[in-house]
Amino acid sequence: MSSITERLVTAAIVLIGVSSITFLLLHLVPGDPIEVMLGESANLADRARLRTELGLDAPLFKQWIEFHTGLLRLDFGNSLFSKKPIAAMLAASIPWTVLLAVVSLGCALIIAIPLGILAALRPNTGWDTTAATISLLGVSIPNFLLGPLFIIVFSIGLGWFPVGGNDGVESIVLPALTLGASLAAILSRMVRASLLEVLSEEFIVSARARGLARGAIVLRHALPNAALPVLTIIGLQLGALLGGAVITETIFSWPGLGQMTIEAIQRRDYPLVQACVLTISASYVLVNTITDLVYVRVDPRIS
Repeated sequence: MSSITERLVTAAIVLIGVSSITFLLLHLVPGDPIEVMLGESANLADRARLRTELGLDAPLFKQWIEFHTGLLRLDFGNSLFSKKPIAAMLAASIPWTVLLAVVSLGCALIIAIPLGILAALRPNTGWDTTAATISLLGVSIPNFLLGPLFIIVFSIGLGWFPVGGNDGVESIVLPALTLGASLAAILSRMVRASLLEVLSEEFIVSARARGLARGAIVLRHALPNAALPVLTIIGLQLGALLGGAVITETIFSWPGLGQMTIEAIQRRDYPLVQACVLTISASYVLVNTITDLVYVRVDPRIS
């Protein structure tokens, strides 16, 4: 069995496991979607009729079989709450999450790479200490605190950006900075550590001896060789960003996968929650696979 086939089989097993665990947990936690939809004042006959129409009166194993049979046909079913096809709902929300993840990653790279290079070129100096302090703040402040702080300062206080929603380019700035801050902090320290290690290699010393400019040594020789550990972090964090960025999307009312997942959980919309979690898991698997392929492109020694 080839490595690609093994990876696909492993990915399929992981996705089935995730969907099964999600299915069981949703049915074990307290709460009834029928009560959410009809209210507490609904009579027993109406509840029983709706439960039968939605197929929630069937045994759990039968519901599990029906759900995974639909997955084989790429059919997630319909939302219990809105009655809309879940595939259409995912198709409407995923592009917003992808857009937010890509912009957040861009913000993180713009901040992290110069900061990491500066700290590596001036180790154990005030520049290095400043970069480390900024990184520590970025890692330490959680999104659920940083997001409201950005809203208070830049939306309410200065009026530069809208509080939430997706009206115009300005709407994505604050959520992207909120998501990108912690990623930039992690990446900057990884760039610094990896670059410091490469700068001590013999080929860098030889390049200096040949009289190459410092900028050319860093950008053409050192930085590409220091990229592999950084790609690892980018791959893992991009998977997390594509996972929905639940807290950030909820704070800024961003119409992505994360906000839809939260709303589905609150409404006990079982099929929609399962589809959202499965999509998040598939994004992790996809990004990790792409990262592995990029490894081979960057470093041919890896097979």
